[in-house]
Amino acid sequence: MENLLLVFDVYPWLFYVVVLFVGLTVGSFLNVVIYRLPVMMERDFRCACEEHFQTDIAVSDKAALPQRFNLAVPASTCPACGHKIRAWENIPVLSWIALKAKCSQCQTPISVRYPAIEALTGLLSVAFALYFGPGVQLLFALLFLWCLIALTFIDIDTMLLPDQITLPLLWLGLLLSIDNTFVSTTDALLGAALGYLSLWSVYWAFKLLTGKEGMGYGDFKLLAALGAWTGYSYLPVIIILSSFVGALIGIAMMLTRQSEKGQAIPFGPYLAIAGLITFFYGDVIVNFYWQLIL
Repeated sequence: MENLLLVFDVYPWLFYVVVLFVGLTVGSFLNVVIYRLPVMMERDFRCACEEHFQTDIAVSDKAALPQRFNLAVPASTCPACGHKIRAWENIPVLSWIALKAKCSQCQTPISVRYPAIEALTGLLSVAFALYFGPGVQLLFALLFLWCLIALTFIDIDTMLLPDQITLPLLWLGLLLSIDNTFVSTTDALLGAALGYLSLWSVYWAFKLLTGKEGMGYGDFKLLAALGAWTGYSYLPVIIILSSFVGALIGIAMMLTRQSEKGQAIPFGPYLAIAGLITFFYGDVIVNFYWQLIL
């Protein structure tokens, strides 16, 4: 490890190339997580219901589900023709360009979203590397980033924020506070507790007043995780920023007629974006605010 860090000291550009390569590769894996994890959750839920109520899943539903389905099995295939994706067809971004955004067998278009997520993960990973430099902090900061990217797109697709990601992210933030990796233990504990309770309180106040649910419990857990990583003092920044980002995107969607009145909108992506901005620029935002009011 020390020898590798010495190489990066001599050739700084090599460090960022490696981070970019790792980020692109992880982005390719995140595409798998974003699609498969909700399906795995649904399958587990079906099995639990079947066991609890002693009923059987419809034959058509069972036929649509492979015997083994997880993040590794079965191998990726074209959803249109079933063509098994070969290694050279799965190179992040480059394969999509080489294939001209089409399946090599049936010529079905491949969504631009796949290379976009890969590129986003790669570029943001390099941004984190520029900010933190080589070291343990960068390693955990990248895990934080990758989890938020997965949560963002899963929530956009399914309106779900899986516990399989939010809870480990929360506990990791708390454990890292023992060595003050990003914040102190006190800040992390208060951040997690107040983050959860703040949205939990809003949820119940809204439900008591309107009889409707304004958000899901996944949002509480995500804000608790963000509080554990950034500390309790930045929770107001995250909440205000997420509301601001949500308002901007909501207005843009209404203007472009991509959303209808009363349509549910996932709040997780706005929390994730606000959390990332705060993770980088929390001090700058707070200092700018105090300069404005003093």
